[in-house]
Formats: sequence, structure tokens, C-alpha cells
Amino acid sequence: MQNKTQAKRKHQLSIKSRLLWAAALWLSVMLVAAGYLIPNLVKHYLVQDAQDQMSLAMDEITANLGANDNGQLTLPVRLSDPRYSQPYSGLYWTIHMGHDTLRSRSLWDQTLTTEKDGLKTVTKGARNEPLITLNRSIYLPEFRHAINITVGMDQAPLQSTLQQVMGQLWIILGLLFIGILVLISIQVSWSLLPLRRMQRELAALRKGEQSELNDTYPQEISPLVDDLNALLFHYQELLDRARNHAGNLSHALKTPLSVLKNEVDRLDDDQYQRLSAPVAQIQGQIDYHLGRARMAGSTNILSVKTAPSERIDAISMAFDKVYAEREITLVNELESELQVAVEESDLDEMVGNLLENGYKWSQSLIRVYSEDTEQSGWVNICIEDDGPGIETEAMEKAMQRGVRLDETTPGTGLGLNIVSEMAHSYRGKLTLEKAKLGGLKATLRLKLAGIK
Repeated sequence: MQNKTQAKRKHQLSIKSRLLWAAALWLSVMLVAAGYLIPNLVKHYLVQDAQDQMSLAMDEITANLGANDNGQLTLPVRLSDPRYSQPYSGLYWTIHMGHDTLRSRSLWDQTLTTEKDGLKTVTKGARNEPLITLNRSIYLPEFRHAINITVGMDQAPLQSTLQQVMGQLWIILGLLFIGILVLISIQVSWSLLPLRRMQRELAALRKGEQSELNDTYPQEISPLVDDLNALLFHYQELLDRARNHAGNLSHALKTPLSVLKNEVDRLDDDQYQRLSAPVAQIQGQIDYHLGRARMAGSTNILSVKTAPSERIDAISMAFDKVYAEREITLVNELESELQVAVEESDLDEMVGNLLENGYKWSQSLIRVYSEDTEQSGWVNICIEDDGPGIETEAMEKAMQRGVRLDETTPGTGLGLNIVSEMAHSYRGKLTLEKAKLGGLKATLRLKLAGIK
């Protein structure tokens, strides 16, 4: 489940990434649209300007067009624009009425032709170049038929101008895209600064450097910070209260239970056999539930950290005195820098139970070392001995509540069960297997300190 959660987080986009991707998509759509709409608008204006120029020539032709003495069309004056008189200049005009045709000197020995280009009709000039054209039909009193006037201009200069505009436009749009995206990135980074400060404070909470969020946050985040601080305070208060109650209960029951045990020891064998088991059961229930109370969690849910190497050295010194006659050697191979996200008293409870089993059952050697896990941020603390070990099929049963595999050895049968449940409360796990030394290998998987 933990692996799935972390894998899911890796595939989730951050808020900054989401905003930047959305901005980049929006900018791309808008700038691409601008890149296609602006050239069309520029082309429209250029064509309109060309037609305005040709309209002046059209008006000049219309004003000077007439009939000669033979009743034929004639244009007695040259147009004011000299390009209409320059051969192949790209500016042309023609006049048609029935079989009569007049044309500009710029056409020289050619005529305007029309061709079909798909659904459009294209008029071409003296050099077979596509033209922008303007057509007009007029009537003169001297003639019965309509006079059709066509003025044309070469499209090439317009297309060249349009290509230059488009090239420069895409460069401008590209720079605009980069500039706006950089500004948006700066704006998003500045807007998310409070969240980054909160992230740093949460990291400090996990490391135990502070017990609440102290920074000043914007109004949108302040209620969340206040609620989180209240939750942390409430959790710590409840936990301290529960542990105090558990400690008070332990002290309150210790003296009466000791008196009861002493009185039972003085009874005859029959009465002793009948009463010793219930008294032992009461003691076991008290030990079990006190153990559950101790593993309710850490006093600071985000900032706990303990060095297992130091705790094992301290616990082994006590056990060396208790089991001095057994001459057990404990080899602690854990690195002193290693820290796990477990409260010290809880780690003592877990490791102490496992080491006590090692001292009880090993022949001469207990080895404590760490193993890397497949999942980053976790460590396996291994405790193995050279004792008789446990049969494979009995390992799962050994971690059940109240189960004792050897009734001749003192104990309540709660140690491994408490260790397993305490490890689970820290999202870890206890596993048992055959040790290379020949005895039992207990592996305690715990989260490294400072890891989310």
C-alpha cells in the first residue's frame, strides 16, 4: 500500500507544474491563433491598399475613355502612373467592348488571361504572374454595349511583404511566449512561497526542531495552519494524558498485585494451583494493555527520531548484567548515524523485547545489523542469534497474543505481539525467519527519520 501511495505521488503534478502547463497551453493556443489571424489581416489590408491604388487608375480611365471619329473606343491620354506604360511592370489595364479591345502599354504584346485554380478564378499578367484585379462595367452614350474595364497588379510584391511580416511576426510571438511564460513562472513561484515556507516548517517539525508552525501566512492558508497547530496540540495533550493514566494505573495496581502474589505463594499446593493462573492472567492483561498504551504513538507525531545503535548499546548493558551467567556476546553493527522515526521509549520497548528473547535463547552470540530495503526511506534492523530458533510453521503463531512456544521459560507470551503491533503503529513491520547463525532472525522494518 505504501509503495502504491509513493508511486502515485511520483506521477502527480505539482501545483506549480499544473499552473505552468495550463499557462503554456493557453499561450500556445492564443499565439498560434494570432500567428494565423494577423497575417490574414495584414494580407487583407495590403490587398485593400492595392485595390485603392487601382481604383484611382480605374477612375482615371473611366474619366478619359471616349470614342474617336470612327466610333471606336479610345483613351487619348496616358495614365498618371508611369508603370502602366512600362513594359511588364506588373501594373496592367484592359478595356473590352464587343470586339474592341484596348490595353495598357505595360502588357506589350501579351494579354490578360484567366485560369481556374480549384474553385477560384485567377487572372494572370504579361509574365504569367497572378494578379490582384479590379473590374468595372460602364456605359457611354456613344455605345450601346457595356464597356468592361479590368485593372490588375502583380501579387508578388504583396506576397514578399507578407512573408517578411510573417517571419518577423513569428519571432516576436516566440519571444512574447517565452517572456510571458517567464513572468507567469515568477508570479507562480512568488504566489507559492507561503506553501514552500510551510513545507520547510513541516520538515523542521519532522526533525524535532520545532513543535508547531510559527510563520506568518496569507489569509487563505492561515485557517489551515491554525487548525493544524490545534490538531498537533490536541494530539500531544491526549497522548500525554493517556500515557499518564497508563502510568498511574500501573503504579496503582503494582502494590495490590504484589500483595496478592505473596499471599498466593503462601497457600497450599491445591489452592496455589487454582489461584496462581488467574493472578498470572491478570498480570498478563495489565502488561499487554500497558504495552498498547505505550505504543499509542509518539509525543510529537512529526518530529520523532531515535538512534537504534545507542539504544541497543544501552539495553545490552542492562541485559549483560541480568544474564551474566550465560556469557552472551552481543555484536552491534549498526551505524551510529542511523536514525529512525520512532520515539525512544517505543524503540526501547520493541528492541528490548527482541533482545531479551535473544539473551534467553542464544547459545553465545547475538548479532544486530541493518539491511537496505527495496523501498527508499526505510531500514531493516535485524537481530539474530545462534540459539535453537523456531520452526518455520510456528513463526506466525509466535507473534500472536499470549502464545508461548516454551512453557518452561518465564514470560507472558506478549513480547513479540507487542513488538509487531508497535511496529505496525509506525507503519513498519516485524518478520521472523531462520538466521544464518542457526537461531532466529527478527527483522524490524522502520521508517528513517526525516523522510516523508
